[in-house]
Amino acid sequence: AKCVDISLSSCTDVAYTQTMYPNFLDQKSREVIEYSSEYILISVLHNLLQGECNPDLRLLGCSVLAPQCEKDKVIKPCRHVCENLKKNCLPAFDAIDMAWPYFLDCDRFFAGEEEGCFDPLAKLRGEVDVEEDLPSDLPATFIQFKHHSYSQMVSTLKKTVSKCSHIATTYSIGRSFEGKDLFVIEFSTKPGHHELLKPEFKYIGNMHGNEVVGKELLIYLAQYLCSEYLLGNPRIQTLINNTRIHLLPSLNPDGYELAAEEGAGYNGWVIGRQTAQNLDLNRNFPDLTSEAYRRAGIHGARLDHIPIPQSYWWGKVAPETKAVMKWLRSIPFVLSASLHGGELVVTYPYDYSRHPMEEKMFSPTPDEKMFKMLAKAYADAHPVISDRSELRCGGNFVKRGGIINGAEWYSFTGGMADFNYLHTNCFEVTVEVGCEKFPLEEELFTIWHENRDALLNYMEMVHRGIKGIVSDKFGNPIKNARISVRGIRHDVTTAADGDYWRLLPPGTYMVSAQAPGYSRVVKKVTLPAKMKRAGRVDFVLRPVEAWPNKLLRRSMEDAYDPYDPLELFDPHSQHGQPEARGGSPPGREKPWWWSYFSSLDLHKPLWLLKQ
Repeated sequence: AKCVDISLSSCTDVAYTQTMYPNFLDQKSREVIEYSSEYILISVLHNLLQGECNPDLRLLGCSVLAPQCEKDKVIKPCRHVCENLKKNCLPAFDAIDMAWPYFLDCDRFFAGEEEGCFDPLAKLRGEVDVEEDLPSDLPATFIQFKHHSYSQMVSTLKKTVSKCSHIATTYSIGRSFEGKDLFVIEFSTKPGHHELLKPEFKYIGNMHGNEVVGKELLIYLAQYLCSEYLLGNPRIQTLINNTRIHLLPSLNPDGYELAAEEGAGYNGWVIGRQTAQNLDLNRNFPDLTSEAYRRAGIHGARLDHIPIPQSYWWGKVAPETKAVMKWLRSIPFVLSASLHGGELVVTYPYDYSRHPMEEKMFSPTPDEKMFKMLAKAYADAHPVISDRSELRCGGNFVKRGGIINGAEWYSFTGGMADFNYLHTNCFEVTVEVGCEKFPLEEELFTIWHENRDALLNYMEMVHRGIKGIVSDKFGNPIKNARISVRGIRHDVTTAADGDYWRLLPPGTYMVSAQAPGYSRVVKKVTLPAKMKRAGRVDFVLRPVEAWPNKLLRRSMEDAYDPYDPLELFDPHSQHGQPEARGGSPPGREKPWWWSYFSSLDLHKPLWLLKQ
């Protein structure tokens, strides 16, 4: 047998070019494979599972039906890849009452790494790419100001981590609809771990796939933080030593690919903006703002940590959106910004008007003063946004200081910034970093220098206000204690270690801490105007024997639904659809998906039936 070119239409995007017949199923030619039930299955899995676990499963299937061939020798796919995918994706098969395919038997058709195997999913993780060789004598501070493909982005982030492994790591928060990992690069003195009293900060770029400047800025920022830390830059060392920083350059890598096909200089407003599912991610989050407005008129009702309504899950929710929501629950973020393109302005919540019929209506949060201070921290450090000329890009925002309340600019629902503020402790603004969504490569160097100090300045704002630990009299941390500020109807809660961060502008405040079963403690706090570090305010709560009835009542608004799909969601396997409660309707002889195999007369896949 000889290696031959792969000519199966469903396997043209594998990371190799040649295969061999017969394959592991003893199918002796391309024609036999194409008319087989196994091949039809991998061709339709995307539809059957509503995009979940794909293209991973299709590529895994291709590695068995059209295995990699090199030098007339076939190579088996790696067993650990199969096992990980089966563990993550079996619930998706169970949800449609389908058995795990026999030809994806991890023991039978796959090999261990010691036997020599290949990873059929390496391409999804950006591990297969061709990058131009750069001179070896480049300075440590060298940054290549260019547009990065997905694989080039992943490669650059991993090279940055290898250079700064003591302060950096990469991780994925989940997968895009087309299966690309949503990579984050993290900087901290203890990468991968939350440290007591160290605030968590995040930047998110490329939420709209055709708005690429934010993505490139975060790739450059990652390289800059690494090289400047190594060079002993005191500002960068102080920032990383005292902050845990998370950079997610591309939240919509599928959309970026579409936009990149149009090429740089294309200033389109449509192509690539949305995900591969045709969803606008900044309209896809739960609308908690409407609920906050409803509650505002109810005495004592909370305007923070509002749960996700069950009705939200009835609509189409992108895996990228679910991955961000899961991320927000796993890390106690304090401050964030999402980088967009198409204008030059910083906007802050609320983004949805308090009157639904008003498209441009000032709609402040209870933290209006703090949000204005955060927005100005970015705008004032940006030389073009702070320029007083009205004839430039973003000139119509000059009289406002380059910042605006989101709903006053234009109102929309389902935004990520409002969700951050109303569901978690995190404050998030939106930065429109330029009027060109996909600028030419030669413009990127200038754009970086315009934004560099603003990016750093905004990150440093995470250290404003107060921070501390809430514990009992024995020093045990109290999780989910509430930190309240009199006059601001928005509380924050303590993290798992009892630590908290409360962003506040300068002023004098009455701050209280309370938790179920403990008495409330109030402290008077003064934050001087020139103070640029968070003031330390700890609370020691004492247990109470008789608890007031109103505190005993645990309303539904304070708890996540026990069947919350987000709690069950595994962002890496993309099972976003919760299994229907109650099972399948009685009386059906065959599952609904059986019709996909109606063209097969003699070889229908009985092996997919559970009974």
